[in-house]
Amino acid sequence: MVGGAGGQARVAVVGTGLIGGSVLLRLRDAGVDVAGWDPDPATRRRLGEQGVGAPDTVEEAVAGRDVVFLCGPLPTLPATLARVAATTDDSCVLTDVGSTKAEVATAATTQGLGHRFVPGHPMAGADRAGLGAASTGLLDGAAWVLCPGPTGMAAFRRLAALLIDVFHARVVPMSAPEHDSAAALASHLPHLLAGALAGTVQRSALRDAVLALAAGSFSDGTRVAGGPPERTANMLLGNRERVLAELDAVRAYLDDLAEALRAGDPGKLAGRLAEGRTARVALRGRAFTAHRREFPAAADHAGELAYLRELGAAGGHLTGCRVAGGAVTYTAHLPVTPPLG
Repeated sequence: MVGGAGGQARVAVVGTGLIGGSVLLRLRDAGVDVAGWDPDPATRRRLGEQGVGAPDTVEEAVAGRDVVFLCGPLPTLPATLARVAATTDDSCVLTDVGSTKAEVATAATTQGLGHRFVPGHPMAGADRAGLGAASTGLLDGAAWVLCPGPTGMAAFRRLAALLIDVFHARVVPMSAPEHDSAAALASHLPHLLAGALAGTVQRSALRDAVLALAAGSFSDGTRVAGGPPERTANMLLGNRERVLAELDAVRAYLDDLAEALRAGDPGKLAGRLAEGRTARVALRGRAFTAHRREFPAAADHAGELAYLRELGAAGGHLTGCRVAGGAVTYTAHLPVTPPLG
């Protein structure tokens, strides 16, 4: 964990709900000098009771820090970014944990912060909210998307090293648009479908009978519907066009299933379900190959950036990032594609 002067990083977390609180508590337990800030005075008092400095203002919390995590609601991020940037040194790395990336990445570029803002998204969560739901283990080993930009490679390296060191993160480097496209299917649409299924049950005349029979399939399929509706709405609206496009694809797949069911065609129905099973099995059984790549630390970063984005788009991730001797070395993992047949 390298700070601005070569020592241990001093970190601040702005917004200490489920994700921000989990980031902060893990950093605290790792022995990192970390401060937190939340707009809720009661939450700031709770942070103080847990041994974390929690000043009354954002400016006090982020002053003199090497890294700042922005963890508030999605609509607030561009304004919070500007406020934090105005208070911190130009060498301070800024990142966020929001579930959509294109909008905040554009805001950072517009504000002239592309050299030190690295959009981020840890792929973890829970169906509860607030500091009381946060835990030191929530983000342990999580896939953590970072979106490196052409002027921000030094910031990306510092942040990636910290995440790997403290959180054992599998850092997934992607462009912001590619993240939002992938997250639409991996995260956002499942929230929408879970809400649709649970909402249909809520409207059913047999609601209580359905809930009496509900077991693993209903519980697993609707888990994320238990989260705060406002948080889910912000996420869906922040990625609206991509979610709507993927929703059309899901509708088309449902139409195929319905057509096979209506026709009483067991072969076609089983075939469509088998496609889904293939993806589900691959989720739990993927194998990876490891490799290392080295780039000059101070040279033109176009090749390094292209490599990182291609790695993430191919389903790969990083478990090592080390800068030494004028070079940056990545330890990377790519999924093995099983042979057909």
